[in-house]
Amino acid sequence: MTNPRALYELLLDHCSTTAKIDEVLIGLVWTFCRNSDHRLGLAMSPAVPTRTLPWSGNLGGKSVTDLAAWIYAWEPYQASIAMAAINSCINSRTLPLNSIPIECNPDYPNLAVFDYFLPHLLGKKVVVIGRYPGLERYREQLQLTVLEQQPTGEDLPAAASEFVLGDADWVFITASSIPNKTFPRLAELSAHAKTVLMGPTVPWLPQLHELGIDYLAGVEIIDPEQLTQTIAQGGGVRIFNQGLRYRVAELTPLNSMAWLKQQIADCAAEKYRLTVAMNDWYAENNRQRFPEFNLLEQSNIRLSHLDSSYKQLWDQHGQASPTP
Repeated sequence: MTNPRALYELLLDHCSTTAKIDEVLIGLVWTFCRNSDHRLGLAMSPAVPTRTLPWSGNLGGKSVTDLAAWIYAWEPYQASIAMAAINSCINSRTLPLNSIPIECNPDYPNLAVFDYFLPHLLGKKVVVIGRYPGLERYREQLQLTVLEQQPTGEDLPAAASEFVLGDADWVFITASSIPNKTFPRLAELSAHAKTVLMGPTVPWLPQLHELGIDYLAGVEIIDPEQLTQTIAQGGGVRIFNQGLRYRVAELTPLNSMAWLKQQIADCAAEKYRLTVAMNDWYAENNRQRFPEFNLLEQSNIRLSHLDSSYKQLWDQHGQASPTP
């Protein structure tokens, strides 16, 4: 990947909000962040045990953007909290028009994505980044390789990615690779394969197509209270049938262009709202700076970046225009 920081810049670009942090909870498996707009974001908790965190008890009331800036941190708990804060902003917006909910096997709800793609995987070399409980049920059907930072059984260590990804037909990348900073290299090594970025940590952004991702398999929160209770009580795979469900979106050029058009329209509407509010603010003879000036400035920057992403896809994929 030419610029490994590109994804992290993209995440912060889209995390534009004046919301504050209401609640952060680090569960055994999942971390969630609830902001003052009553939006919830998820990320996988680090698999690194610790007895103390220096900032515990001091995150409430901080701005979402302050915590989002931790996405560059190498300390795993800071990075996971940052990802949850970012998702509380990004994933509260409209889901992609082409995303579809997928049914889950009640006995293996966390494997719904693999069940969905299974017909396309038969006879293919499949590499999964991250150990998903129950994956062994596909051993007889797939040429399956699992890469894991803390390998067990037949799993291969993370370093094996340099050797096995080049031969893969399909690669499933856990979105926890974003906060742990392995995503850029994994996406680069998987460029020739069909790639699926998956898990509750997924940010719903069409620009991930530009980074080599073919499908997003993220989640839709359908019962926030049940979800947070499950996470707080140590839930792992149980969240997939208690509070959320998987959705899949294919990032074809036309689908990504349609999704970008939707984001451009939403951003333009937000910019218009802020511009009117600023005009009203100064019309009332206020001499202090417009309170949401930074948000307006961020919307201008984001609108410019969205336009650039749309133009890039348009230039690459010719005359076919996506359906609005």
